[in-house]
Amino acid sequence: MNLNATLIAQLVVFFILAWFTMKFVWPPVMKALDDRAKKIADGLAAADKAKADLVAVERRVQDELSKAKDVASDVRGSAEKQASSLIDEARAEAAKLIAQAREAAEAEAGAAMQRARDALREEVAALAVKGAQQILSREVNAQVHAELLANLKKEL
Repeated sequence: MNLNATLIAQLVVFFILAWFTMKFVWPPVMKALDDRAKKIADGLAAADKAKADLVAVERRVQDELSKAKDVASDVRGSAEKQASSLIDEARAEAAKLIAQAREAAEAEAGAAMQRARDALREEVAALAVKGAQQILSREVNAQVHAELLANLKKEL
């Protein structure tokens, strides 16, 4: 009989412990497990959303990079065109300056040549007058005239 009383007492204690556990211990444990599961689910959802955002951001970055490359290519092309046009303008300006300098040099050379001709004419005229004076101041003699003309040739 002792065994039956002990068994009944153990059953009563077991049911009291089970009731106490279900009433006071089990709800906080279940709430903690539910909160933990919710945090894990929220974390997984946030991770999935972050992955989707990352993919979207990478696409936007690629789009922006391609746009930036296109803009850089356009800028480089326009800069090359502008440089080419500036070089062409500089060449045209240089050719114009060279032509002006050539014309000025030709005009200066023509003027110098004209001055030299004028100076030479004056010297020839002076020598002719001098020769004529010498011829007229001496007597008319063919040999003397030939000598005077030879001297005149040497002076020229």
